[in-house]
Amino acid sequence: MIDFYTAGTGNGRRPALMLEECGVAYTTHKLDLMKGEGRSPEFLKINPIGAIPAIVDHDGGKDVAVAQSGAILLYLAEKTGKFLPKDAATKAAHLQWMLFALTDAAPTSSAIFYSSSKLQDKAAQAFFEERLLGFFGHADQRLGQSDYLAGEYGLADMALYPVYDGRRALVEAKGGMANLKRWADAVGGRPAVKRGMAVA
Repeated sequence: MIDFYTAGTGNGRRPALMLEECGVAYTTHKLDLMKGEGRSPEFLKINPIGAIPAIVDHDGGKDVAVAQSGAILLYLAEKTGKFLPKDAATKAAHLQWMLFALTDAAPTSSAIFYSSSKLQDKAAQAFFEERLLGFFGHADQRLGQSDYLAGEYGLADMALYPVYDGRRALVEAKGGMANLKRWADAVGGRPAVKRGMAVA
């Protein structure tokens, strides 16, 4: 059994997709970040940084705590043997696009949030919106060559989908990106993804 600590953010939803896709038994603990629940002594024992998401895996006789959505995806892939190919070249493609989602697209989406709601800096917001649309444009080009980011459905798609879902209106306003929208419909239509997105 896995305890899953999350909140209603893209980062918080990402592991839920993987947990559902892998069919792993888990219990969800939703933290109210505005009330400081991520800074509670109990949670800081799990993740000293005090950030969601995090999991505690109680299987195997020794509790294993893992934080950071990308690390959780990789941990679950190793644990279940799913969504992480053994062939080096294929694995590299999955990791490349997963890291694109985690290190390029997701932080830029977060910057939109902070520049608009916290800093109230419209110029910064516009800059990051264009930057994110550029990243989505790269994904759209890739998805013109294959159904999913790394060829087959996998970690990369689960990493990027919550970012897209949170910025769907931005993409719609921009127009175009038919490949990205087709991909999003396919990923969002998966039963496990529907369940995972509803968790947090």
